[in-house]
Amino acid sequence: MRKEGIVAGAAVALVIYTLSLSMLSPAMSATTTSRTFSNSGSLKGIGVGIYQYQNCTSPVSSFNWGTLDPGSKVNKTVYIRNEGNSPATLSMAASNWNPSSASSYMTLSWNYGGQTLNVGASIQVKFTLSVSATVSGITNFSFDITITASG
Repeated sequence: MRKEGIVAGAAVALVIYTLSLSMLSPAMSATTTSRTFSNSGSLKGIGVGIYQYQNCTSPVSSFNWGTLDPGSKVNKTVYIRNEGNSPATLSMAASNWNPSSASSYMTLSWNYGGQTLNVGASIQVKFTLSVSATVSGITNFSFDITITASG
C-alpha cells in the first residue's frame, strides 16, 4: 500500500470521527444539562417586624433565593420582633406560588419552635427552601411568605 493511500485513509477516518462526535454532542449535552431557577416574592409580617440584623434596624421585605438547582436547599436567616401589644406566638404561610406547580416541587420550612415572643422581643429564625430533585418545567418562580403574630 502506498504512503499517500494510508495518509488519505487516515484523513477520511479522522473526518468521519470528528463528524460523528459533533452529531453526538448535542444529544449527550441534552442529558447532562442542569436546571436552575430564581425567585422573587415578598415577605410580610402581621404584628411583627422582620429584620436582617439582630439589632432590628434593617427591615426585610423579600428574599433573593439566588439560583437554585434540583435537589438543593437554601437557608435565609432573619430576626423577627413582636411589634404588637401582647405576648404572641408566630405562624408562617407560603402562598401565591407562581407558577402554581412550584409548590409541588418546593417546600418552605423554618426553625421556629412555637415559643411565646414577648412584646418588643426578637428571635432569630432560619427559613429553608428545599427543591425536589425531580423538579421540571420551572425556570422562574415567586411566592409570598406571611408571618403572623397571635396572642
